[in-house]
This record gives sequence, structure tokens and C-alpha cells, in this order.
Amino acid sequence: MNVLSLLVFLPLVAAVVLAAVPRLGDAVARWLWLGVAAVEVVLVGVAWAGFTTPAPGRLALDQQVEWIPGVRSSYHVGVDGLSLPLVAMTAVVFLACAVYSLKEARRPRLHAALLLFLQSVSIGLFVSADLILFFVFFDLSIVAMYFLTAGWGHANAARSALQFFLYTFLGSLALLVGFIGLYVYADPHTFDMLELIAAKPLAGHGLAAGLVLAAILLGLAVKTPTVPFHTWLPPAHTDASSVGSAVLAAVLLKMGTYGFVRIAMPMLPEAWRAWAWVILVVGIVSVLYGALVALAQSNIKRMVAYTSVNHMGYVVMAVGAAGLVAGDAAQARGIAVTGAVTEMVSHGLITAALFLLVGTLHQRAGTYEMAEFGGLARTAPKLAGLFAVGAFASLGLPALSGFIAEFQIFTGSIAVAPVTAIALLGILITAALFLLSLQRIFTGELRGRSFGFADLHPREVWAGGILLGLSLLIGVYPAPLLAVIEPAATAVVTLLGR
Repeated sequence: MNVLSLLVFLPLVAAVVLAAVPRLGDAVARWLWLGVAAVEVVLVGVAWAGFTTPAPGRLALDQQVEWIPGVRSSYHVGVDGLSLPLVAMTAVVFLACAVYSLKEARRPRLHAALLLFLQSVSIGLFVSADLILFFVFFDLSIVAMYFLTAGWGHANAARSALQFFLYTFLGSLALLVGFIGLYVYADPHTFDMLELIAAKPLAGHGLAAGLVLAAILLGLAVKTPTVPFHTWLPPAHTDASSVGSAVLAAVLLKMGTYGFVRIAMPMLPEAWRAWAWVILVVGIVSVLYGALVALAQSNIKRMVAYTSVNHMGYVVMAVGAAGLVAGDAAQARGIAVTGAVTEMVSHGLITAALFLLVGTLHQRAGTYEMAEFGGLARTAPKLAGLFAVGAFASLGLPALSGFIAEFQIFTGSIAVAPVTAIALLGILITAALFLLSLQRIFTGELRGRSFGFADLHPREVWAGGILLGLSLLIGVYPAPLLAVIEPAATAVVTLLGR
């Protein structure tokens, strides 16, 4: 079996076993999930070791099997520099969540089965090379996240899960309409991504191309989410479990931004160029709005949730800038797209770690309110240390992955559109909000819920440490990651420039 298919179906098989065999004990379920997650990381290493940059219009490690021949849709999987880093990030995040959940007490067998299913569909989406296959995994991720939030969240979890489902499912319907539009205009009709990229079926169809792009962008923008389609995100994060928030922020949000570079930009280059300024402005607004609203929060988890709107705004801004100019600015546009993909990976690692760490506050003290804590560094120095690293990584401090990503985004975007320099204020505001949160929760005299607060357990240290350690590695030595991403980013810019 192809290594990518093994990556997709191994967690699914384990999930079915856990769901279908109730005699398996809770301990077996936890360790089976951890074992499968570890094997997935090893398989990603095998895929990375065997990866060579494919020729333009091709994918590496690809496999294609006939599936729905009547509409020319197949089980087609493969990777390039846009998808392989996200597959690797996904596997690492799920491994960290499995380590973190070794003491999960609420229905651990079903919890592990659901997370394994979610890992399967997440990796499946990132390796899909067929639009219908992409859509199936896209929709299944919504269903899995709904049950994870409703079943293992807290406070208003059922309401937040329903809001998440309705918003994102509506977005997925718009996405499907856009996919059908691409199929209808393709000659011959097909859902194969590589064939659609080569054919550019809506070239010269200005109005139709704009409408199809609008449908696709709506579906992807809701999942990203960008302003004004972000309102489902803060309650979903606040009421989800720690692991649910980590997976939602690290993996599911990237399905939207990945769709921009995998589907919208290369398949609809004329329409993307025509609407690039709108996309760019939406990105800048998301950057500033997300940072300012995060700064106003008193709930630490809600604050981290709004920083995702901010960071995904950087990605949207970069891909918008990439569509503005052809010709002389091609190198700068390539840098912007490279930064956007690097930001997806960086944000996934950092924000997953932050949500896992913040989750310990609610587990031990029953609240996320920053005013309930003070001087926590005295009783929980491990938590303070790891949260500080995560905070500095998120605000883009050099030697951490956030700096590598944001430096490239701004270098490429400002060279193409100097107005994007306005978004630099987002970094300043992010620095302020994280430093304020560190000050409120961890410094000063002990007060409130900080008395008797138990520091991180080894499994919690390992879960956060795995993710932040990789952020540090990328920040210090980004070359191996960038060597994979840059050729694919250049190929996308080349397609936009034609």
C-alpha cells in the first residue's frame, strides 16, 4: 500500500476497532491511540525521506484508483511542498494530543476513536488530489469536530458545537457549488485537481469565473476563518476541550488556507488576480481586528482563539499579495506564498501547544479568567516557562518559527503592496497582549486560584514540549522545511502569472 494511503487509513482502522470492540479497556484505548499516532509520525518521516520535488503539474508519492468513473472522480492522493509540511504538522499535533490525553477520564475509548477518525480525515484532505475526495474529507472533519466539542467540551459546549457545525457546513455547501462549477466548465469534465490546474477551465469567463471563485472563497473563508466569517470560532474554542481546541486551531483552520493555495489560486488564476486586492484587504483587516479583539479579552482561552484570526489573516494577506502583480515581482510573490505555508505549519505547532497549556488552568482551577490568577510562576514554573516560549513564538520572536514565517510574509507582501506594512501593527499588538497575559497570570504576588495550583505533569510537559521544540528547531534551522515549500510556492506564483 502507498505510504500516503497508509497514513490515511491506519488511524481509521484503529478508530473502527476501538468503536466496535467495547471490551477493550480504557487503558488499552489510550495506549493504542498513542501507538498509532507515533507510527503515523514515523510514516511521515518515511514519506519525507522518500520525497523529491515533483515536476510542475505532478505530485510525489501519488496513487490513483478509479472511484466514481461516471464523473471522472478518483481516489487520487499525492503530496508536494504545499501539502507534505501540513501532513507532518498534523501527525505531530495528534501525537502531542495523544500524549496529553493519557489520563483522559471521560469515555476515553470513544474519545480516542473519534480523534483517530479526525486524524484520518485531516491527513486525507491534505493528500487529496481530487475535488470530491477533498470535499468528503472536508465535510467529515466538521462532523468529527462537532461530536468532539459537544461530547467532551464544557460550559455551553452543545450550543457552540452546533454553531460551529451550522456555520462550517453552510460554507462547505458553497464550496461544493464552486467545485461543481469547475467541473461543468472543464473539458473534458473532471474533478481531478492536476487536470483542472492544467486546463484552467474558466479562463476567459470573467463573470462565471468570479462567481465560482466567490463560492470557493466563501467555503474556505468560513473554515479559515477570516473576518467577517469568524464569529463561530471564539465560542467553539472557549467551550471545547483542550485537545479539541488544539486540533481545531492547528489542523482544521489550515484546511481553509490550504484550499487557497491548492485549489483557488492555481485553478482560477485570472479571477484570483482580479479579486486579489479584496483578498488582501480582508487579510489586513483580519490581522488587525483579531489582534485588537484578543487584546481586549479577560479569558485567556478566548484570547488565544482570537490570535488565530490574527495569524490566519497574515496567510490571507500573503496569498492576496501574490495575486497582485505578474512579471518583475514574481520572486517577492513567491516569498509571500512560502511565508504563508510556513505560517500554517508554525501556527499549528504554536497554537496547539498554547491551547494544551491553557487547558491545564481549567482542569485545575475551573476557569480561564486571567483575573483569577496571579504569581502562578511560583507554584507552576514549568507551565510558566512553556507558556512564555509559546507566547514569544506566537508574537514572532527570532529563533522561533513564527519569526521565519512572518518575516517572509512581510518581505514578500510589502515588496508587492507597500500598504501591507499596516499589518505590522498586528505584531506589536500581539506582543502587548501576550506580555500582559504573562504579567497577569504568572507574575506578582500569589492570589486567587494560584494557591495550591499543581504544576504540569510529565505528559503535559511532553505534549507542549514536542510542539514548541519543533517551533524552536524551525526557527533556528528552517532550511529543510523551506527547501520543500519554496519550489511549490514558486510553481503557484508561476501559474498566477500566466
